[in-house]
Amino acid sequence: MRRIVIHFALLLITLFYVVGCAPTIKPGEQVMFTTSISDDATPSVVSRILDATNNPISEIKFEKGTYHFYPDKGLEQYCHISNHCDVMVSTAFPLQNFENLTIDGQGSTFIFHGIMIPFLMDESKNINIKNLSIDWETPFHSEGLIVANNAKDKTFDVQFSDDYPYEIRNGQLWFVKPYYEHSLGQTILYDPAREAITFDTESYTNLTAVKGIKTKRNIGKVKYKYEVDKRAVEYKNLGRENKLVCKEIKPGVVRIFNHTKKLPQVGMVLTAKGSQGLNRVAPAFRLTHVYGFKGTNVNIHHAGGMGIIAENSADIILDNFNVTPSHGRMVSTTADATHFVGCRGKVVLKNCTFNNQLDDASNIHGTYQKIVDVLDDYRLGVRMGHDQQKGFTIGIANDTIGLVRLSDSFYPYDELTIKDIQYLNGRYQIITFNEKIPASVKAGDLVENLSAYPEAYISNCNISKNRARGLLLSTPKKTVVENCFFHTEMEAILVPVESGHWYESGNAANVFINNNTFQDCQHSGFDRGVIRFDTDDDNDNIAFRNVEITNNIFNQFDNLILQISNADGVKVSGNKITNSGTFPQLNAQNPVVIINHSENVIFSNNSYDGKASEMIVSDGVANEIQFK
Repeated sequence: MRRIVIHFALLLITLFYVVGCAPTIKPGEQVMFTTSISDDATPSVVSRILDATNNPISEIKFEKGTYHFYPDKGLEQYCHISNHCDVMVSTAFPLQNFENLTIDGQGSTFIFHGIMIPFLMDESKNINIKNLSIDWETPFHSEGLIVANNAKDKTFDVQFSDDYPYEIRNGQLWFVKPYYEHSLGQTILYDPAREAITFDTESYTNLTAVKGIKTKRNIGKVKYKYEVDKRAVEYKNLGRENKLVCKEIKPGVVRIFNHTKKLPQVGMVLTAKGSQGLNRVAPAFRLTHVYGFKGTNVNIHHAGGMGIIAENSADIILDNFNVTPSHGRMVSTTADATHFVGCRGKVVLKNCTFNNQLDDASNIHGTYQKIVDVLDDYRLGVRMGHDQQKGFTIGIANDTIGLVRLSDSFYPYDELTIKDIQYLNGRYQIITFNEKIPASVKAGDLVENLSAYPEAYISNCNISKNRARGLLLSTPKKTVVENCFFHTEMEAILVPVESGHWYESGNAANVFINNNTFQDCQHSGFDRGVIRFDTDDDNDNIAFRNVEITNNIFNQFDNLILQISNADGVKVSGNKITNSGTFPQLNAQNPVVIINHSENVIFSNNSYDGKASEMIVSDGVANEIQFK
């Protein structure tokens, strides 16, 4: 009996210890913000989010209304952002180490001011953001109406509204905004009647803003021990000086001298976003190591960069996630609508509209990084190739890395798995592998992360009126593009290997392009196909496999529809090709299809009612292919 009592007492003590000492897990609460904070919502939102460690949050709701967010009281952070500038930014939504969080705007509009990343997410899981619109009070670009041009003097005049304050400093035009300013820099013309990029804009823009300098002394003696990226901000002006001269001829009207392309047409809208390398500072969403993200019923009307940039993340679904301009502006975001780097799982874009952005609708790819040091049997020193890749870490422990020598093949010659990565600086990192590095590895080879490619599903999207391409698809996982509408000034779909400039990796395979409509794409003036497979490493190695282009409608003003290179296994069937007559032909000499370095390309059941005198031009390898 005494033994039973003792055991019972010990059990009570144990229960008391477990119950009394176990940590109390607080359920996440629902936070509600009202329009009482709308004048500057930043401090209230930031304060509550930073307190989530002590008081967890499951959902943040906003009373429907318009909320302003200023950078002055936001959380500040220095960011290396892929395909953007390295920049110190402020954020109103610092979502780090969150899990199972929903943010519901309930139809609200969030208006941002200055250099902010509205949603800055890192190391989080299952984030759902819905029912809100994002805009900026003052845009990061500027717009002006062409009101006159003078062919004799080679000048043109631009009228700027009061929405775009400016200064002219030593003959150079600068647009001044709260918290930000920019030069003319990168420019393009919009047609206000079509609210889209002007036909043949490449004949008129970019404005020829710089020229080579004449006075140099001992420049050749400037030497660097290691490779230098001459596109980087600190080097990009070497050997160049400003060429354009700007002069105000009356309030709000600026005359521009020394442009050497065609003079912009009267009635067109000139858009300017500043110098390349300095003009991507504020994407609307930035995700790093976010596993599970849904953006539903979200409208992005502007951002000083991309609508969403996701790096090293997984399982991203954008549904009715739209990028469209507001306030009568020609431009929505100043760079891509969406962009995915080193992501995995699935990327889904459905029921989205991507209009009027100043770059691609979506770009899905990995990264190449260059081997510069074989340090020992297990370690490689690698270098980031492009200035706007700085800070990107190629993978995580146990990811499979492919070793690539493009002169031999677009596919890896060997594979290793990551043990860890030592980050030394934005350009240089050291990868330690679990396995011994093969003796065949040498400096100059590339590495890519074979584990960090997603499946992509893009459906029922409107991609139009924008600069550059529609979709860039560089993933070896299954990719489906269906029931979409394209009206882009460059390629509607580009399937690339970009190894020498952007260092964007990915040998696309299992690509299915079905039931889409392509309307007057490639109207910028470039001589390229509407759908194009391309490598920037000039060899005849196979890069792309298992592609189907079926049951699409191509209603084009010009001849060239498909450019296929370095591909094995392409089926083109059931497509309808017609000539729209919308614009005059720019390249009437072209065939419908150009094929190079490819095999097993089959055409069947396609119909053609266009103007081309030749259907297919191919190299010797593919010269037996017939259009059917």
